[in-house]
Amino acid sequence: MRMRWYKPLYMGDLAAKKRFSLIQGLRKKKPCIGAYVITPASGGNNILDIYPAAELLLPYYREKDFLIMGIAFGYDEATEVAARIVADLYRKTGGFCLNELLGDEAP
Repeated sequence: MRMRWYKPLYMGDLAAKKRFSLIQGLRKKKPCIGAYVITPASGGNNILDIYPAAELLLPYYREKDFLIMGIAFGYDEATEVAARIVADLYRKTGGFCLNELLGDEAP
C-alpha cells in the first residue's frame, strides 16, 4: 500500500492530540484502533471515503494507492473532518469536483 499525504492535512481535535502516534502508526502499517482516514472517493458519485485505519492493513488494500486528506479519532469526528473538507472544497472551487482542488495530486 502506498500512502501519500495531502497538505495541509485535515485533522480532528482528538486526532490532533495524538497526531504523531497516529501518523507514525499509519506509516509503519500498525493498527491504529479508533483512527479513521479520509481519502478521495474510490469511485461512484461520492466525494470522499472514510476508512477505519485498521482496515487498510487487510490484504485487499496492499496494492492500493491512497491520498490521505484527513485523520480523525472516532467515526463522529471523521464525519466532521469530511464535512470540513467538503466545505473548503465548495468555498475554494464553487463546486464539488475534488479534482479541481487536488490538481496534480488527484488520484
